[in-house]
Parts: sequence; structure tokens; C-alpha cells
Amino acid sequence: MSSHHIVRDDQEPALIIANGAACSVDLLHQLLEWSPIVIVLDAAIERVLQLEIKIDVLLGDFDRDFDVSKYKESQFPIEIVHAPDQNKTDLEKAFDYLIERKIPSVNVVWATGKRADHTITNITNIVRYREFLKIVIFDDHSRIYQLPKVFKKWFSAQTPLSLIPIGRVTGIYSENLFYPLQNETLVIGYKTGSSNHVSKDGIVTIEHSDGDLVLMECVD
Repeated sequence: MSSHHIVRDDQEPALIIANGAACSVDLLHQLLEWSPIVIVLDAAIERVLQLEIKIDVLLGDFDRDFDVSKYKESQFPIEIVHAPDQNKTDLEKAFDYLIERKIPSVNVVWATGKRADHTITNITNIVRYREFLKIVIFDDHSRIYQLPKVFKKWFSAQTPLSLIPIGRVTGIYSENLFYPLQNETLVIGYKTGSSNHVSKDGIVTIEHSDGDLVLMECVD
């Protein structure tokens, strides 16, 4: 059974496994290696168990006659979290769980690619938690996260980067992007910063004045 390390003081991100398209086993194991806690949403539990992953928390609304008892022994000591609130998705409830336990960051897999409505909701909802939780969504082609007002990171040349506004984002400036942004405004559904890329090896700087801006580091 694949396990994960317990990290002192929760310095490494937790891991949430949602119920979208599966990522590669290699990516999953990389994220599992130093994760202090692994949360699985109820709809994904059988798929996860087939990978022989040790689970810390099983969370969901447990609808459709979902039987949690059969997991208590095989995954002991698993924590079962019944979260019936129908006004939130199970992924949002998992974010709430981590915030309550003062875990500051989380990686999320299986949150994209299976249903378009779930993918859009999962990506756009991360901005609601910007003050409480650092969230990164991974799949085999993307690394997705919200940007602070000033962002600096080293990238290799030609790395595809897409800037996606959640709503309206103003005052966007960039350095070391092939298509530079100079006091730009991006609006979801009208103008985005999709399919840009890094000009040369080195630091990319992205700043914005107002709004919620999401970066997607992409692999073709």
C-alpha cells in the first residue's frame, strides 16, 4: 500500500483527490510523498483504493446509499467527515476542513477533465479561499493557482503560461513574457491572457492592481 510521510508542523501541502479525470501515477506519487494529510472525496474512493493509497480523510455528502463502514477497517485509522451541505461542492467542503485545522496549503488532483462544469467550478472557486488557503490544482498538462498582486518566478524559455481572469482584472503588467502586458485589463469571456509563453530563461514578473488572476503553467 502506497503511503505518505507525516511532515512536522504541516509545512508541506495537504493533498485532495477529487473525482475528475485521473492524473498519471507518477504525478500522484510525487504529490503524495511529502503530504501530511490525504483527503479523498467520496465519489472517488473506489478509484483511489484501486491504487492502494493510504487515506487519512474520507469526505463528502455520502448520498446514494453510500456505505462508509466498509472503509473504516481497511483504511484504519481513517477519519470520516460527513459534509451534507448542498450549497457547496465536496471540494469546497474539503477546503473548509483544511482551513478549520489551520493547514495553510493544499495540492488538488483529479479536479479537471472529466466534466466541463465541474472543471470550471473547481478552478474558479479557488479565488474564494485566497485569504485562507494556498491552492494549486494539478493535472498531467497544467499547474493552476491564483496569483498575488506581485508574482515573480523563474521559468525556462518557451514555457506556456496562460493568465485567466476570474471576472475582471485591471492594471496587469508583465516582464519576460513573449506577449507583454502593459496596464492591461482582462475580462473572462471577453479578453484573456491565454497561450502566452516565457521569452527567455529567467524570472517572469506579473503584477496586477485589482481582481482575481489565475495562472496556468501548461504542458502541451
